[in-house]
Amino acid sequence: MRRENCTLTDDFEARFDRLILLVGKLNYMWTNTESLLIHLIAGLTRTNKDISVIIFLTLNTTRARIDLVERLAKMEGRPPDIRDPILKHTQRLSKLSGIRNRYNHCIYSFDPDSGNPKTILMRIADRKTDIKLGRQDTVDEGAMKEIEKVVDQLSVANRDMWKLINDLGFPT
Repeated sequence: MRRENCTLTDDFEARFDRLILLVGKLNYMWTNTESLLIHLIAGLTRTNKDISVIIFLTLNTTRARIDLVERLAKMEGRPPDIRDPILKHTQRLSKLSGIRNRYNHCIYSFDPDSGNPKTILMRIADRKTDIKLGRQDTVDEGAMKEIEKVVDQLSVANRDMWKLINDLGFPT
């Protein structure tokens, strides 16, 4: 009996370790890619990188940073050959932000039956007459593969954004 519990615990820990490593990689790739917005801000505002870093850091959410870049790109007189590729990249980044948010705004536990890690959303959902707390989702093999896929997509997005920044001659 004791060996069975040890094996079960080892399996739980291995799954959790894999999840934590994937979430860490997701966060690293996200932060690295989101920071490229600094260069887009610098180019679109015709300022230097130091000033755009201050602007970037003053905006405290990804959504606010993306909104700023999109609004700057859409300003009157902005040529479509600058505006359109920037909007393509910001829209891709927005789409990829969903999974990052899911795994960053939660706490983790284990499903006692399957051994899979679970996320418990750290958000209150206000309803008309009540509230919902802590939606729970199981992180099974499919969810792990989804995280890996987003990490790969962020890697491609990062390279594509660097190419765009260089092609447009924006400050680096």
